[in-house]
Amino acid sequence: MTIGAGLRGPGVLVIEPMGNAGRFLTEAADRLGLRLYAATHKEVHDAYPDRLRSALAGLCATDLTDTARALDDMAAFCRLHRPAGVAACFELFTPLAALLAERVGLPGNDPRLARAARNKVLMAEAFAAAGVPAPRWAAARDAAQAHRIAATGGLGRPLVVKPAEQGGSWGVSVVDGPGPLGAAVAAAQRFTHARPHGLRLDTTVLLQEYVPGPEYSCDTVVADGVAHPLPVVRKDTTPGRYRIETGHTCPAGLDEELTGIVQATAARAALAVGIRNGIAHTELKIPPGTRTPYVIETGARLPGDNLCEVVEAATGISEAAAHLQAVLGRVPDTAPTAAGAASIRFLLPERGGVLRRAAIPAVPGTHSELYLRPGDAVPEPADSSCRIGHVVARAGTAERARDVAAEVVARSRVEVG
Repeated sequence: MTIGAGLRGPGVLVIEPMGNAGRFLTEAADRLGLRLYAATHKEVHDAYPDRLRSALAGLCATDLTDTARALDDMAAFCRLHRPAGVAACFELFTPLAALLAERVGLPGNDPRLARAARNKVLMAEAFAAAGVPAPRWAAARDAAQAHRIAATGGLGRPLVVKPAEQGGSWGVSVVDGPGPLGAAVAAAQRFTHARPHGLRLDTTVLLQEYVPGPEYSCDTVVADGVAHPLPVVRKDTTPGRYRIETGHTCPAGLDEELTGIVQATAARAALAVGIRNGIAHTELKIPPGTRTPYVIETGARLPGDNLCEVVEAATGISEAAAHLQAVLGRVPDTAPTAAGAASIRFLLPERGGVLRRAAIPAVPGTHSELYLRPGDAVPEPADSSCRIGHVVARAGTAERARDVAAEVVARSRVEVG
């Protein structure tokens, strides 16, 4: 890509394009003829892969953990380079993006609600205020308060324990009874600062009613306050205490009416947390025997887990392109151009240790990627950081794509010492 080498189109300032979704943004910008600028810490930018650095038209080096300084630096950068849009790629900086858009007069999300898309306690409050169906919840500052809340029985069992501010299933656990609750609270509170920027996190713990049933995600692009629904995706997770995402499949396999209900519910969640120009990634569950989706959480960002690739492979819709169009104040392209299916499956270890060997077989209709090399440390399988790689399968039906991806993972070899 040659985005940084002289494209003539309008620019978009992306607050921290690092991460899984960053490459999809740069690819979409290339298609749309846009210039992408990055706002980040200088040392974080220095660690970007060459592909990402070369795709950028410029850098606003600042301290994103200092809101006042970052806003001043980015506003000055906007006056000089005149981008036509502002976007956040890293979830924790979505409130900063909303504040910057308001300051420089560009399309953006509601800064009064934007923190609710980052903080799950504020999010739960926003859902309640907007009447969005969601699990019952309570907030705890420490284990003693969590035990008092659990003892009332108001949230039932099992109980989901999660950090107010974190992602990637980090610090999230499901507990059934008071015994493991203290350890679960401690695990949720161990994240005090977000890497790699050092942003201070709210260590409040969210206690959430466990909603049974299959899990889904549904993204929503919002342009000038109008919600444009995107495809529903089926999500698979590990059972037990830690619910690590093991894969995603598009389409989700729901009937047309229920698909519309899920999309409408996800859109309500996005609007409830102030999404006005941008995208929201919403996770939902549907209890057995019902047709009522419950919103587990939403984020004002592109999805992770290579979901942009999965959705585009199945439907032809580029979520990243639609997101960029929305932050520029344009009507996003969200109409499907294909009717296939795609599924991603992640390669997980049985335990932590040191990776000795990893191999994913090559199978027609699939492609794969390994994240770790022999000799790398493998975290304990408690969150998504333990993943060793993934495989993506394309097929004519969701069931076939899912089966092929699962078969490739089953034939893969992982040795951890």
